[in-house]
Amino acid sequence: MRYSGTVLVAGATGRTGQWVVKRLKHYGIDYRLFVRSGEKALEIFGPEVVDRLTIGSIEHESDIDAAVKNADAVICAVGGNVTDPESPPPSAIDRDGVMRLASRSKERGVERFILVSSLAVTKPDHPLNKYGNVLMMKLEGENEVRRLYSEKGFSYTILRPGGLVDGGESLQHEMVFDTGDRIETGTINRSDVAEAAVEALWIPEAQNLTFELIQQEATSQDSFERYYKQVASSLDT
Repeated sequence: MRYSGTVLVAGATGRTGQWVVKRLKHYGIDYRLFVRSGEKALEIFGPEVVDRLTIGSIEHESDIDAAVKNADAVICAVGGNVTDPESPPPSAIDRDGVMRLASRSKERGVERFILVSSLAVTKPDHPLNKYGNVLMMKLEGENEVRRLYSEKGFSYTILRPGGLVDGGESLQHEMVFDTGDRIETGTINRSDVAEAAVEALWIPEAQNLTFELIQQEATSQDSFERYYKQVASSLDT
C-alpha cells in the first residue's frame, strides 16, 4: 500500500527536490511545495502547482508554519550553496534551518520527517568541511531531527547519499545501503535519492533509520524495499 497522506517537499526547486516531486507524482501521492521563489517553481513545474505552493524560507518560523499546515510528512531536500558567497552559510540552512523545520513540523503534528543529508557527515576532516563546515552543520541538523522525531507517534528517515549525479531515471542501478558512515566514497543519481526518500514514506524498515546510499552497476529495479530490509536486518544482528 502506498502512502496516503500529504507530503510537503522543502527545497522543491533544487535539483534533488525536483526529482522528489516527480516521484511523488509517479506514485500518485498528494504533495505541497515549500520554495523560496514562486516564479522558479512555476517555471519548473507549471501552473498546476499554483495551489500547492508556499513561498518562504526555512530561516523563518512563520513561513514554516504556513508551509507545514495540513502536511502529514515532510521530505527535506534543502542545502546551502557553499560556492556562492552571497548565499546563507551552511550553518543557517543545513543546521539551523533544518532544526527549525523539524521543530515546527513536529509542533504542528507532522508525523514523518525525511531528511536528505550527505555521506561523510561524521568525518570532520573531510575536504568539504573547508566550505563553512558544511558536513558538520548537516550532522547537527540530523541530530536534532533524530532527537525530535524519535518520540512515540513520530518517525524519521535520514538519507546520506554519496556524490550527487544528474543522471537518468530512477531504479536503474544496483544500490548499496549501509549504516555507520562506513562507505568511503561513491556516487548516486539524484533520481535514486528521490526514489529512496519517497519509498521511505511507506516502507516500515525505513522508520527511525539513518543510512548511507550509493549506486553500483546498471540494472533495472522494481523498488528499493529489499535494500531497506537488508540494512534494517543488519542492525538487528
